[in-house]
Amino acid sequence: MEPSGSVLREQARWTSAVFAQGREASAKNSVRTIGILPGEGIGPEVIGVALGLLPVIERAGGVRFELRFGSEIGRDAERLTGRPLPDGVVKFCESVFADDGAILAGPGGGRFVYELRRRFDLFCKISPVFVSEVFANAGRLKAAAVRGTDILVVRENAGGMYFGEARESTRAGEGRVCEHTFRYSEREIRRIVEVGASLAAQRRRTLTVVVKDGGLPALTALWRETAEEVAARAGLPVAFVNIDLVAYQLVQYPSMFDVVVADNLFGDVLADVTAVLLGSRGLSYSGNFSAQGAAVYQTNHGGANDIAGEDRANPIGQIYSLAMMLRESFGLWQEAAWIEQGVEEVLRLGFRTFDMAEEGTALVGTREVGERIASAVEQIAHSSRR
Repeated sequence: MEPSGSVLREQARWTSAVFAQGREASAKNSVRTIGILPGEGIGPEVIGVALGLLPVIERAGGVRFELRFGSEIGRDAERLTGRPLPDGVVKFCESVFADDGAILAGPGGGRFVYELRRRFDLFCKISPVFVSEVFANAGRLKAAAVRGTDILVVRENAGGMYFGEARESTRAGEGRVCEHTFRYSEREIRRIVEVGASLAAQRRRTLTVVVKDGGLPALTALWRETAEEVAARAGLPVAFVNIDLVAYQLVQYPSMFDVVVADNLFGDVLADVTAVLLGSRGLSYSGNFSAQGAAVYQTNHGGANDIAGEDRANPIGQIYSLAMMLRESFGLWQEAAWIEQGVEEVLRLGFRTFDMAEEGTALVGTREVGERIASAVEQIAHSSRR
């Protein structure tokens, strides 16, 4: 079974642009520690499918994983503890990070993701958007328009509007009034643009920074001036595109983009926009990183409570997030490639969950697609070991 060409496209880990010098030690550990937060809704289903690949990787790759399971997060945690990120989950994550491990998280609602990112300064979120030939026809867009898309959306993850101050008051003649103030510092902007510039230098040397000139003039000026300085120091050209135009261009002309850097709000929106290029939110995934080496891997979709427990959820985004973890946090390039190739093989053979169904494909459930991917990974690993 030959590799599809969608993996191992770059020679350096993306996290080399994020982690401070000396944070590569986890790749050398004999046992890799993975903290599991199954999450809510479809989270336990898709997390379970992803974890089902690890025994295959252990047998084929000669590596060992220690799995540690945390407690409820998000709205489930709020119902039990009153908080979306309970102290017990914080301590759990701290223990995993202390052992050079990483977190694989299912969806958590409410303020869970925001509080987690702020607590561990997970300032950088990287969402890969690669449209493989095998699912170029799965979405609503024409295959010719999306085929070959290869973008990294680099989102500032710990500042901006999602961490502002909110106030509510009542005013005569207006009723209730809500005010929300937020800020960005030059330091916050600089460190995320530096990540984007470093990644662009590894790739196709095309850096785009998302702004909103007329709507946020002062903030845009700070982003522009800081990004221009960073790009000049890196010897890279930089393009500034307004959020409304970049959303349009990403759908209309995705091949023009390489590395896209955005603030917290704009990056959040663009992650869902780019999922349209993939054909399903169920294929989208990301890693959240701190400079100190903490990493949380997740999908870019929510709990989908309407289909939870029905064996309908697409687990591929969660599987891709696991492969990203193996490569980015643990340095397991080959093992990550086996998983990515296994996914593509199953899709190439025509098996689909409902969200990706096309004419002529076979509709399968969450568990079956996971079992088929595990079998394909085992075959690919065996072939590569001959």
